[in-house]
Amino acid sequence: MLPAAAVAYFPWEINSGSLQEGESVRTFGRLMYYQPEESKATLTTRHASAQHKVIVHTLFVEPFNAIIGAQYMVLGEIENCEGGVVVRARVLNCVDGVNLALFQKVVNQQRSFFRESESKAMPPD
Repeated sequence: MLPAAAVAYFPWEINSGSLQEGESVRTFGRLMYYQPEESKATLTTRHASAQHKVIVHTLFVEPFNAIIGAQYMVLGEIENCEGGVVVRARVLNCVDGVNLALFQKVVNQQRSFFRESESKAMPPD
């Protein structure tokens, strides 16, 4: 059986503690570190003058051509570890050239649309 469709989460939401272990997620960031001996990568992004990082377990996507400094999008599942939250990657793609500001805007608009659709679908009391 395939995992549920991955919902787009911003990197600052991944570490917020609001996601359940095993939940499918899609997120992005700039590859800052890659440790092939540990199958671990670190993606970072800036938001509201803060640096946010996402730890990615890369065992299922190795070998991959890690380009330090490039933008990556990851699809995977949340795992809780001693040091915090880790995304166990199923897909890890370089997305250099993608307009991430526009991507963030689209994600926010999609969320608004779904909230609005859900509120209209609920019958009044």
